[in-house]
Amino acid sequence: MDPRILDRLRCPVCGEPLEQATAGTARALRCPRRHSFDIARQGYVNLLAGRAPHVGDTAEMVAARADFLAAGHYDVISAALAAAATDAVVRLGATGAEPPAPDVGAYPLVVDAGAGTGRYLGAVLAALPHAVGLALDVSKPALRRAARAHPRAAAALADTWQRLPLADASTAVLLNVFAPRNGTEFHRVLDPAGTLLVVTPDTDHLTELVAALDLLRVAPDKAGRVTDSLGGHFTPVSSAVHRAELTLTRPEAASLVGMGPSAWHTDPDALTARLAALPEPVRVTVAVRVDGYRPR
Repeated sequence: MDPRILDRLRCPVCGEPLEQATAGTARALRCPRRHSFDIARQGYVNLLAGRAPHVGDTAEMVAARADFLAAGHYDVISAALAAAATDAVVRLGATGAEPPAPDVGAYPLVVDAGAGTGRYLGAVLAALPHAVGLALDVSKPALRRAARAHPRAAAALADTWQRLPLADASTAVLLNVFAPRNGTEFHRVLDPAGTLLVVTPDTDHLTELVAALDLLRVAPDKAGRVTDSLGGHFTPVSSAVHRAELTLTRPEAASLVGMGPSAWHTDPDALTARLAALPEPVRVTVAVRVDGYRPR
């Protein structure tokens, strides 16, 4: 693991720093109190303190997401996050010590909480040549891919509803893309001049598929609920809606449905029948909000 990332990690049991240890062919991270966390052969480290209450996205959901994202259909989101993260890191360097504080500004850490396959984290790191990244997720199938998302990224199994395995004020940019938000922990790990970037669906996101396939709908007060979910720890500083029009095959539309929350709530047989009835090509609107927040 990149020592610049390891330096920011903390033991999820006691909060002490971690170091890399080897015993024969086994690899692990270990703290001074000898709590040990295995590094899987696929490259991610298990930093769960106990059992997670859920296992996250299934292998099928992750495969659908990987295929869909690799085709570039959500590159509008990647580009928006890369631009917003670049602005945030420039601001962090300008408002911090001169030269930038060595623990944050010299090699800013970008954390993706609920990273999935790591596609968005990889895009942000590609735009920030001095940054390192950490993908956090509770899904092992997702982390197997996230561990390979970028040469300057690492991946860890962690439940974002629990205490995050990171030092206080260790993170320059925190990404949260279609994922749960733990306002208290996000505030703790962000540098006081850092930025939280939250991506959520706008009201007309995937509207054509929602109507035709009877999928989950975006709540009309979604934006306000996101701000409320951050528990008063953050101040909104930016907001933008990004749109794109997709032209998909039926299998691509199926992947789009299969990678999202509707995969948990839709009858598979009914969904298959509705997908087969869609006219091809399938035209779909992508509409997402990218909101920036600063810690209070």
